[in-house]
Amino acid sequence: MKAKAEIFALVLGFLGLFGTVLVTALPMWRVSAFIGANLIVMEELWEGLWMNCYRQADIRMQCKVYDSQLILPAELQAARGLMCVSIVLALAALSVSGCGSLRSRSCADNMRSKNVTLAAGGSLFLLSFLTTLIPVCWVAHTVIRNFYNPAVHDGQKRELGESLFVGWGTAGVLLLAGIILLLCYSRRRSKEGEDEPDYYALATGRLREVGSERSTSSSQKVQVYV
Repeated sequence: MKAKAEIFALVLGFLGLFGTVLVTALPMWRVSAFIGANLIVMEELWEGLWMNCYRQADIRMQCKVYDSQLILPAELQAARGLMCVSIVLALAALSVSGCGSLRSRSCADNMRSKNVTLAAGGSLFLLSFLTTLIPVCWVAHTVIRNFYNPAVHDGQKRELGESLFVGWGTAGVLLLAGIILLLCYSRRRSKEGEDEPDYYALATGRLREVGSERSTSSSQKVQVYV
C-alpha cells in the first residue's frame, strides 16, 4: 500500500513538472478584455512570459518574442524567474523522490537514508508548489486590480488567461504530491522507531553482565586464595 501511494505521488509529480513547463511556455497569461469601447473582437491579444501573440478571427496568429525584458511589468519579470525555479525544483524533486521510493534500489542497505531522501523529495515538491503559486497569484491580482481601476483605459485592460488556471491546477498537483510523500515518510519513521532495538537497554544489560562476570571471577579468586 505504501509503495502504491509513493508511485501515485511520483505520477502526480510528473504531471506537476509537465504543468510547470506548460504554464511557463504558454503565452496566455493575460488576454484582451472586450469591454466598453474595445469591441474589436476580430483580433485577440495574448501576453505571456516570453512572447505576445495576435490572433485574428481564429484563422491567423502571429507571435513575437519580447525585444527586451525591461519592457515587461514587474510581475511578469518576477514570474519568469520563479517559474524557471519551479521547473528546476520539480525536476529535482521527482529525481530525489524516485531514489527514495521503496521500489528504488538506491540506498537499499540503508533504510534511514532512503527515508531522508523521500522527505527531501517531498519538501522540494512543496517548494515547487510555492514558486508556482506565487507568480500565478501575483499576475492574477494585477490583472483584476487593473480591470476594476477606472484610471486604466479600456484598451489596456486584460482578463485572466488560460495559463493562470493551468498554473493553479499545477500548484495543487505539486502540493498533493509533496503531502503524500511526507505522509509516507512519517509512516516510515514511525515503523522505523518500532523496529529499532532499544540500544540504551542493550548497553545497560551488557554492562550489568560484565559487572556480574567480574564479581563472580573476583569471588572465585578469593575462594581459591582461602
